Amino acid sequence: MIPVSGFEGARVGVLGLGRSGLTAARALAAGGATPVLWDDNQGPRSRAEDEGFETADLTRVDVAETLATLIVSPGIPHLYPAPHPAIAAALAVGVPVDNDIGLFFRSLGSGAWDALDTPPKVIAVTGSNGKSTTSALIHHLLKSAGKPAELAGNIGRGVLDLDPPGEGAVIVLELSSYQTDLARALTPDVAVFTNLSPDHLDRHCGLGGYFAAKRRLFAEGGPDRCVIGVDEVEGRFLANQIGAAPGDDRVIRVSSGTKLSGPGWSVFAKKGFLSEWRKGRQVAAIDLRGVPGLPGAHNHQNACAAYAACRALGLGPKLIEAGLASFAGLPHRSQIVAEAGGVRYVNDSKATNVDAALKALLAFDRIRWICGGLMKEGGLAGLAPGLDHVRKAYVIGREAEGFALGLPGVEAEICGTMEAAVTRAVAEAEPGETVLLAPGAASFDQYDNFEQRGNDFTTRVRAALA
Repeated sequence: MIPVSGFEGARVGVLGLGRSGLTAARALAAGGATPVLWDDNQGPRSRAEDEGFETADLTRVDVAETLATLIVSPGIPHLYPAPHPAIAAALAVGVPVDNDIGLFFRSLGSGAWDALDTPPKVIAVTGSNGKSTTSALIHHLLKSAGKPAELAGNIGRGVLDLDPPGEGAVIVLELSSYQTDLARALTPDVAVFTNLSPDHLDRHCGLGGYFAAKRRLFAEGGPDRCVIGVDEVEGRFLANQIGAAPGDDRVIRVSSGTKLSGPGWSVFAKKGFLSEWRKGRQVAAIDLRGVPGLPGAHNHQNACAAYAACRALGLGPKLIEAGLASFAGLPHRSQIVAEAGGVRYVNDSKATNVDAALKALLAFDRIRWICGGLMKEGGLAGLAPGLDHVRKAYVIGREAEGFALGLPGVEAEICGTMEAAVTRAVAEAEPGETVLLAPGAASFDQYDNFEQRGNDFTTRVRAALA
């Protein structure tokens, strides 16, 4: 655990008692603060009290006035569509609002690094799609190269639950827009921006607010190196704002599908080959086509971002290439769960928006596509470039009929449930085809989360093939 510094003897509110909230409370207590906890649900409050923590209704202004600061869990809105009542109370009396990411950056080190010859580094990854795979891949590459590394944030452990890093260690953080938007301290050594597509628009009051939340990691954090995906205009704009000149190697531009030019530092993948260029010449190349854990152009972009981040820390291309070859991929992200009769079965339940689903469709040919769920804003028009890869769609979810109507030219069967969709897809799949779960929608109409949806798909596929 990383004890939180700077609040010794102070009362600090903690709002939301999930994984990050309880971890923050423990880290605050370890640093000498008095955490005061609140959750809208009685169950989490009772568990906190059983652990010995004080609970109090933080929505009351008289309680908020006793606090030095308020720490907020990422799922709780702090501005749009409207601040949570506890946050509104804190704002009314001028109590600073922060989150566990802000506490992490202000507490990491705390003077204990003076005796280290090589202080630890932090790599922080944000973006719309590919954050988890890129973060996990960076962590894997570091570990496979013999570097001490930990992975946390929006993936794995809460940031304050990490072990204090030692000599030459690297902490890899996946950060969502909810986390970067609120953190009062953001100081990574290397910051990574994968890409941008519309998501969480209600929480950020539109695409501009969503991009602004991501941009804070770079504008507020002042990282030594910035790895930026430039396949969208927002990434190109961000890279342009950070770079002081065309050859400024503080910025490493990354692309999938476009050969990047210019005197600067770039890493791009084209036709399955990763290339690194510096000062107008190629310095390394890796064939990604045979890496089973990274299928498709979207994963090649993740590979480029992870490669660039590791190069920014000084890892050699050959070490990185060896690590890429042994990466198994993450569950629910283009995960091959079975192969039988010449048919592949792929779980990409994490494709919860149209852009992610499109990337999954483009990664495979001749697809039996299981799709649908709780549709997001913006409609399904963005799927059009990938629909010619689809042999047939098997639509699930509460809005299955509406989803199917948004797939012009695609044969679509309304299945409703995962069980029905898997049964039909397995029965109709032919050798050389891929049965792909890439919903293009949220899971909450039928499942608690995308992991549960992906597990259901995997279980039913394996049962059908048994």
